[in-house]
Amino acid sequence: MFGRSASIRESRTPLRLLILGLALVLAAAFGPPAATAGGPGHSGDAPYRGKIISQLRHMTLEEKVGQLFVIEVAGRDANTPSDAAKAINQRMYGVDTPAQAVAKYRPGGVIYYTTRNNDDNIGDPAQVATLSNGLQAAALAQPRRIPLQISVDQEGGALVARFGAPATQMPGNMALGAGRSAADAKRSAQVIGTELDAVGVTQDYAPVADVNVNPNNPVIGIRSIGSDPALVSDLVAAQVRGYRAGGVSAVAKHFPGHGDTGKDSHFGLPEVTHTRAEMEAIDLPPFRAAIAAGIDTIMTAHVVLPAIDPGVPATMSHKILTGLLRDDLGFDGLVVTDALDMQGATSTYPPDVAPVRAFLAGADQLLVPPQMDVAYGAVLDAVRSGEISKKRLDESVYRILLHKHREGIFRDPFVDPAAATQVVGAPQHLADAQAITNRTTTLVKNDAGLLPLTAGPRRVLVAGWGVGTTQGIANAMGARGATTQVLESGTTPSATAIANAVAAAQNSDLVVVSTNNAYAINADTGQPTPAAVAQTALVRALLATGKPVVVAAMRNPYDVASFPEAATVLDTYGYTVGQLESLVRVLFGEVNPTGKLPVSIPRADGTGVLFPFGHGLGY
Repeated sequence: MFGRSASIRESRTPLRLLILGLALVLAAAFGPPAATAGGPGHSGDAPYRGKIISQLRHMTLEEKVGQLFVIEVAGRDANTPSDAAKAINQRMYGVDTPAQAVAKYRPGGVIYYTTRNNDDNIGDPAQVATLSNGLQAAALAQPRRIPLQISVDQEGGALVARFGAPATQMPGNMALGAGRSAADAKRSAQVIGTELDAVGVTQDYAPVADVNVNPNNPVIGIRSIGSDPALVSDLVAAQVRGYRAGGVSAVAKHFPGHGDTGKDSHFGLPEVTHTRAEMEAIDLPPFRAAIAAGIDTIMTAHVVLPAIDPGVPATMSHKILTGLLRDDLGFDGLVVTDALDMQGATSTYPPDVAPVRAFLAGADQLLVPPQMDVAYGAVLDAVRSGEISKKRLDESVYRILLHKHREGIFRDPFVDPAAATQVVGAPQHLADAQAITNRTTTLVKNDAGLLPLTAGPRRVLVAGWGVGTTQGIANAMGARGATTQVLESGTTPSATAIANAVAAAQNSDLVVVSTNNAYAINADTGQPTPAAVAQTALVRALLATGKPVVVAAMRNPYDVASFPEAATVLDTYGYTVGQLESLVRVLFGEVNPTGKLPVSIPRADGTGVLFPFGHGLGY
């Protein structure tokens, strides 16, 4: 029953001519949608073509439409979820269990979440593996016996990582950009992929291929590798290869680029004002690199590009998904929408319109529509009415089935829960994660020569943002002989919290203060957010005490622009346990900082660059 692994996945080379000839005969008998090499664009699909055509011939219209959807389910067990999970499944789908949701819609895929809608899918590795097996069993119990694609957003880093400990926590994209190593990017993806594969996840919605050229981007930031298209392209391609080596397929996102937006598409519809020439220079190279590296799937962005299709979100734009992605870039794999319940989609199109428009634009897979019954019925009605042709429907279902055959999901959809506990968080994975992370921490300023510190007794105040972050730094400092005091003040320090930190600093030998988006700008007003103003006030008040102060920007690296007078500044690009450990190792000279800025840091007054791309100090 168990045994799916990357080492035995089938190759994508064409099968012998005899089978190719037989497949073409079957294709000719079936009809045009999958018959010709110019059909749904399936390079290297010869080993599977006849089988897929046979499957298509036997599928009902309802089954084909079901394959287009990727749904969420609530609960940690496919058949016996908690009462709370049952209530969520009832609200979303009118059924009690994840297995019943699979049986109702016969979807092409399921996506795992943790807190979203209280889905609560992810516990320990054996539990997730058992859930995956239960969902696959539910899918295989249906008449066509089509297994599921099981997906998750596991980008790595501190922001979008659904699997926490014991899963290995990699440093994330912008940290990898600071490390500048394609080998590290590939290994990071391989570790993530290996652990996902062990628990039955077949696809990771990663890597992020957006080029973050907007310091005030509220949704991408450290999820991006950086602001240089060449660097982003190199590391995206490396990650595509790494995920494949780890046994899962990768998804490059968010096409055609979400790196220059000032609005979060979860809460509105951003606009990217790049010209077509700017897109070719900035946004598209990483997607071209991903395609060249063999990316299986590309995810759309809920952004508007006036230069190509004014007023129409990319997810709903035929000019972008078909004209740009399929025709111009030559991509013949799967296109999946970003979540259709995001306001970037729902604010523009009603629940019965969005899935149809996205599909007609060129999407193959429709991710978590806000009202599944409405979405499913709308697509089904559109096919029955002829708005969506049966040929167009077959093209996407062909791609979906081809993907599952190529990835070995048909061959062996099950995993071993006992083995998963040995793979997830394996000692070598943890060691590699720390070593990679150590190569990413960036020393931006060391004007006073404060660093590296010497180990030994000293009184250290750890102040600023993050309960776990400040305590983690304090613990690591304490392990090196310091006596620590922690005063965590949240994202928006109050006047009282600032006063308390200043008083505590007076009795300290050293202050370490952590920040999180102290450079954030309100897109509507163009002014710093209240949180940024308050964090900047905290840092400046601590600097005014005259005590040695180390500022650690724990998220976006732009924070130093808010307090350029700070003498000692480091960037970690995240706050995983490994990044906190790496930070303190750098502080004490146990690790020589080698990370280089993967973005340029602008001056707060807009007069130029404070620190250029590639800046980074060492000892």
